[in-house]
Amino acid sequence: MSQPLIGISTYLEEARWGVWTLPAALLPAGYPRLVQRSGGLAALLPPDDPAAAAAAVARLDGLVIAGGPDVAPARYGAEPHPRTGPPAADRDAWELALIEAALTGGVPLLGICRGLQLLNVALGGTLVQHLDDHAGPPGVFARHTVEPVAGTLLGAVLPEPVSVPTYHHQAVDRLGRGLRVSAYAADGTVEALELPAARGFTLAVQWHPEAGTDTRVMDALVAAARDRACAAG
Repeated sequence: MSQPLIGISTYLEEARWGVWTLPAALLPAGYPRLVQRSGGLAALLPPDDPAAAAAAVARLDGLVIAGGPDVAPARYGAEPHPRTGPPAADRDAWELALIEAALTGGVPLLGICRGLQLLNVALGGTLVQHLDDHAGPPGVFARHTVEPVAGTLLGAVLPEPVSVPTYHHQAVDRLGRGLRVSAYAADGTVEALELPAARGFTLAVQWHPEAGTDTRVMDALVAAARDRACAAG
């Protein structure tokens, strides 16, 4: 059986390598490695004109929206909190268009950290702009336990409480339309969302599976992408 093609969103930053310092499309290597370990082919998606999102997603068997900077509060009608990071307007627009295209086309979708927050915002939800104790020092993942909700898609993938790598200071506030919470942290923070009425597999987690060794969440996305590709012939 062929490997499904899984697109992963990336971001534009100035980077240095060798004698060069240039704008680059970046993504931590843990993301494509996780896709590969789960049996998929990884394709990196640099930011583009949002009008190109539908054409890009149509060529994929599955989509991952990667972690990254804070979603601009204007996207959900809020004023910036003093601890909210600077907006990444082009990335917000591109990744929201990717999410819309995946939901419209029934393409299996996995959101990771920022990807969960964007999925919630895309469906009309809002965010808590700052909370403590869900990240380590700058550049260091923390760990805590999440409790999956029985009877959910995530509960079938992870049937037991799990310790996960985490690095975020924002979280879900008001749920977006049709979304269901499928995991919580001990302090009540929403740790996973899913969209039961979606045309395709749609799951998002607040933690960073690409920074750990548990492949089950990505395994589930890749399996859904493989099934969709097989059904399409």
